[in-house]
Amino acid sequence: MVKQEGHKLVAQNKKARHDYLIEDTYEAGMVLQGTEVKSLRAGRASLVDGFVEIDGHEAWLHGVHIPEYTQGTWTNHPARRKRKLLLNRAEIDKIERRVTERGLTIVPLSLYFKDGRAKVEIALAKGKKTYDKRHALAERQANREAEQALGRRLKGRNVG
Repeated sequence: MVKQEGHKLVAQNKKARHDYLIEDTYEAGMVLQGTEVKSLRAGRASLVDGFVEIDGHEAWLHGVHIPEYTQGTWTNHPARRKRKLLLNRAEIDKIERRVTERGLTIVPLSLYFKDGRAKVEIALAKGKKTYDKRHALAERQANREAEQALGRRLKGRNVG
C-alpha cells in the first residue's frame, strides 16, 4: 500500500475558537475502527459537541460524531462512541495538571489525516464570557472595515 503524504483536513470546530480562549494545542493520534477510518476518508465528521477527558492516565475523546460508513455491514461502528487518544505520558500528565490547577477545558479543534494517519488537534482552553465574545466580534468587524477602506484607497477608489 502506498503511503499517503500531506495534510487532508476532515473537520474543524469553528465554534470552539469562538467560545473558548485557546491557550495551548497538542496533536494526538486516535484509536479507530476500520469503518471509522473509511467514513473519515469520505470527509464525514462533526466536532461540535466534542470534548476530551483524562481518565486514569489515558485521554478519551467524547461527543465526536463520525457517522456510520454507508457501505458498512454489521461490523459498522457506533456514531458517538468514546475514542482513545494517543499522547505521550508526559503530555497527558502535563495536560491533566493544567486542567486541575487552572480549571481549563480540553476541546478538539480539527480532525485531519497526516501522512495517512488520523490525527486530532486538541486545545487547552478557557471559556469566554459573553461580553468577551461580543468584544471579539466587534474587533474583527472593525479590522475588516479598516482593511476594506485601505484596499479601496490603494486602488484609487477613495470613497468617503
